[in-house]
Amino acid sequence: MEWTTSLLLGLKGSIALLIFAVGLGSSLKDLDYLVSRPSLLLRSLLAMYVVVPLAALAAVRFLPLPPALALALLVLAISAGAPLLPRKLMKLGNEEYVLGLVVISSLLAILTVPAWLVLLGPYLDRSGTLQPIAVARVIGASFLVPLLLGVAARWFLPNDGARLSDAILRIVGLIFTICGLGLLGIHWQVIRAAMGLPILTLCGFTIVALGIGHLLGGPDPADRSALAISCATRHVGVAMVVAAVTPDPRTAVLIVAYMLASALVIIPYMKWRGRVGLVRLQRQE
Repeated sequence: MEWTTSLLLGLKGSIALLIFAVGLGSSLKDLDYLVSRPSLLLRSLLAMYVVVPLAALAAVRFLPLPPALALALLVLAISAGAPLLPRKLMKLGNEEYVLGLVVISSLLAILTVPAWLVLLGPYLDRSGTLQPIAVARVIGASFLVPLLLGVAARWFLPNDGARLSDAILRIVGLIFTICGLGLLGIHWQVIRAAMGLPILTLCGFTIVALGIGHLLGGPDPADRSALAISCATRHVGVAMVVAAVTPDPRTAVLIVAYMLASALVIIPYMKWRGRVGLVRLQRQE
């Protein structure tokens, strides 16, 4: 139990540093890209905050999923945003769109997660102890504060902010991975029990989320790829905050397991989209 607590603290601490790094590597210009393109912004938010959660709700309603898995699926579905991925996504295309989407999604999570908690209350919390307002306060403190600190630090480091952000993302991303793998190792029985239908369900959900983002990403191949991956890679930090106050302790472990299951789907997709982008560049030349 002590190791589990320490690893969970490590995950939460590394997520806060990742959010700080995102803020440090961002600028107001990144937000302007999406704000000046309301159609793309609307499609992006619709895909991440509405369509993906509705797809998860449909799975929970119509598939015979174990309670812990159903809970984890819903928690992941309402946890939009992917601060772990901005630099990876940038390899596929538009840097301003990716960073703007990460920043906006992290801010909106403070409102959208509690709103979904109200709507999904009967599915998420049968004990009645999950209070949306309390979750909003926790998310605000966990994500808004580090993000604002990172943006403020960018003002003092205008020339080195992006470079420092990359370094922090690499180092803290490694710490996050180690803590996640450690948590899986300690609770390997839960993962073993999840083999079969649960893992297939998590992979299937990732495929559906990729498809939603891909279809709603618009005509630009780079934007389409970025939104697809952002939809499929949910905000694990937000999910952990919600999972910490849900009645089933196995939910947090299954959320970490989702990182592995989703990687099985996302990595091939990224390679495919990378090849598509390369072919497109060669044709333009």
